[in-house]
Amino acid sequence: MRSTARKNLSLSESFSEDTLGYFTERLDPRATRQALLSILRRAKRNKAFENCWRIGLAIDGTGAGWRRRSRCALCRPRRNAQKGILGYQHCLVLISLVGTGLSLPVDVEPYGPNDSEYAAGQRLLRRVIGGLGKRFAQYVVVDGEFATAPFLHAAEDVGLAVVARLKDNLPELFAAAQKRFSSQAPSTVFQHGRDRVEMWEADDFDPWDALRWKTVRVFCYRQHKLEQSTVEAYWLTNFPSSRVGAQALFHMAKSRWEIENEGFNEAKTRHGLEHMAHHHANSLLIGWLLLFLALTIERLYRLRYLHRGKHPSRSPADLLLILWGNVFRSHPVDTS
Repeated sequence: MRSTARKNLSLSESFSEDTLGYFTERLDPRATRQALLSILRRAKRNKAFENCWRIGLAIDGTGAGWRRRSRCALCRPRRNAQKGILGYQHCLVLISLVGTGLSLPVDVEPYGPNDSEYAAGQRLLRRVIGGLGKRFAQYVVVDGEFATAPFLHAAEDVGLAVVARLKDNLPELFAAAQKRFSSQAPSTVFQHGRDRVEMWEADDFDPWDALRWKTVRVFCYRQHKLEQSTVEAYWLTNFPSSRVGAQALFHMAKSRWEIENEGFNEAKTRHGLEHMAHHHANSLLIGWLLLFLALTIERLYRLRYLHRGKHPSRSPADLLLILWGNVFRSHPVDTS
């Protein structure tokens, strides 16, 4: 809006932040959501994910835009231990493509005071699979709070297997897995980069009452790092052992961190996810959708289109310098 590069972009007049705010209040988010889905479908047709065995979807939530007062329908109160309100924050759930070597945001669902991350995640999953189709992805990976019977059934209904973190929210299953695996030697040991990984697994654990699965497959990995630290985690899944081995499950479980590192962290530290240009529920949603649309286009362009040939992939910083150089100069920058 204020850049001196505006003249080179053939924008003769400036416009204010208020103009942008009023504009985004009235935009329909369905068009941007459909654009994201169309890009992913086209990327798959163009074999952007041809080197991976399975395409995964990760679901997770985060907060953005801290405020002391409530100013829109998405302002969600944050309370202390005494239930006093400390302030207000906006919460959203993101679904991202993972496990392919190319982490791509797919869609976002905000939720307010009378909603939850759990409910928003289920709405998001159904909408995305409805747009992408049941055969687009093969699994969904989630944190422990989604390891409930309704969510597991919802994923199964849309044709996805589930890889979910197992924690204290399922105390009986968690205790049974800990007791069994602690008395056994690891069933699989392998190298993951420079780390040594030990894995335990069994597919005959009893389901809890509300779960309609016949049995539950549980696996545990213990990752020994070079700096002498150890990471241990328990997971549950409905992938049968005849179809998916232990190492594949390990990589699926680790793919959940892509939504944290390449989704939320990247969007917050470099692309202003926390910033609210206009405090209005629809404006916030439009801003988030456009941000993730830009991330998806940039990654496909930089990591797939620009990678054609013998030259290495460009980093985001290098690509940014080239793009800005072309905007500010009357003659293109030589990138050969």
